[in-house]
Amino acid sequence: MNDIAHLGHVELYTNQFDASLDFFTRVYGLTLTEQDATSAYLRAFDDYEHHSLKLTRHHTTGVAHIAYRASSEAALLSRVAKIEASGYEVIGWVDGDPGHGRAFRFKDPFEHVFEIYWETQRYHAPDVEKPALKNIAQRYHGRGAAPRRLDHLNLLAANVEEFQRFMETCLGSRVTEMIQLDNGRIGGCWFTVNNKTYDLACTEEHGAGTGRFHHLTYATDQREDILRAADIFLENGVHIETGPHKHAIQGTFFLYIWEPAGNRIELANSGARLILAPDWEPVVWTESERKKGQAWGLKTIETFHTHGTPPVE
Repeated sequence: MNDIAHLGHVELYTNQFDASLDFFTRVYGLTLTEQDATSAYLRAFDDYEHHSLKLTRHHTTGVAHIAYRASSEAALLSRVAKIEASGYEVIGWVDGDPGHGRAFRFKDPFEHVFEIYWETQRYHAPDVEKPALKNIAQRYHGRGAAPRRLDHLNLLAANVEEFQRFMETCLGSRVTEMIQLDNGRIGGCWFTVNNKTYDLACTEEHGAGTGRFHHLTYATDQREDILRAADIFLENGVHIETGPHKHAIQGTFFLYIWEPAGNRIELANSGARLILAPDWEPVVWTESERKKGQAWGLKTIETFHTHGTPPVE
């Protein structure tokens, strides 16, 4: 068993807290589990933990931290020892947010903050939300876009190859697909810690910023959910950046939007695609293949390569 089980939650900053919270609950369709003076804790209907998104008031936007759950207490301590010996920046142990126990924090070379934890609080739906089937966390509520679960996020880094070393060393991640540029640099990497196709992607930073965020993604059951969501976003004045289209890389059907504060959010459906081969070789896409754009749909919009949060000059 791997030390790391899965991507647990992501904390996003917003400088328009009330508008962002309204978007994520009423329009995007997440459930508010808990709220305090500075943060709201949200989850999709089949996320089994207390929250998968922590939305926090801030003077700007972007990602505050990325959290992975370990596969056991022993695995957590084993991974902590590897991180402490790695040479990467260590922040140390912190008291857990509502919903999980203590967590060990550390940084990548580009100022993104990561944490790993083991103890967690499972979500127990109130009677009005109890599902007919006891093997899911909450009944399908149909509110807004109503995604099923947290899927992945995408970070920006000036040196993707160095970020790859960090992910492999600190989290034991493996690369499933990557972009090899003509100049020798790696333009992007897609990572997984289990048999999902990926839980985190890193692509090249084009804005000269540090610690920046590209997008956060929740998964839907089927493609039709994304088409329905596009109409919901249209009716609510949400900025639809691009899609629905299909990615060539990872083969995902997708729709990208900007929530009110400007953080890019995605809805995606990868079908039943999993990485089951224990000897999987990373799929390498060339620069010319990448420049062809999506598998089908419109050409990639320019802001997809330039927009990230927090914004830079």
